[in-house]
Amino acid sequence: MEVQGQIKFTITQRSSDEVIAEMPVQPGILNPFGTVHAGATLWLADVAASILVLDGDSLEKGMKGFPLAINLNANLLGNSASGMFVARSIYVKNGRTVKVVKTTVTEASGKLIADVTTSHVLSV
Repeated sequence: MEVQGQIKFTITQRSSDEVIAEMPVQPGILNPFGTVHAGATLWLADVAASILVLDGDSLEKGMKGFPLAINLNANLLGNSASGMFVARSIYVKNGRTVKVVKTTVTEASGKLIADVTTSHVLSV
């Protein structure tokens, strides 16, 4: 059995202490029940957190200093079959070697979908 999907997102806000990203709910990210696959929700949260940790640097293939996630804790608290998911990433700790980010994923209406905490180290 072959399954295909496609995840799209847009960074709508980016500063040194906050990143906001939006992901439209679309057929390519739905699970067999017609709601967003948990992996797509976590992917959105991880990408938003990684962009925060990049602190303004551009993404480049093979780049040094990419913020590797070393831990991810997620509470999946809701879901949806339509609309827009919004991820908001902020620092819990912005350390020199380890950075901890809290990302909340909500529907555009504000309904909480996921609460995700990630820890990152910068690769060398």
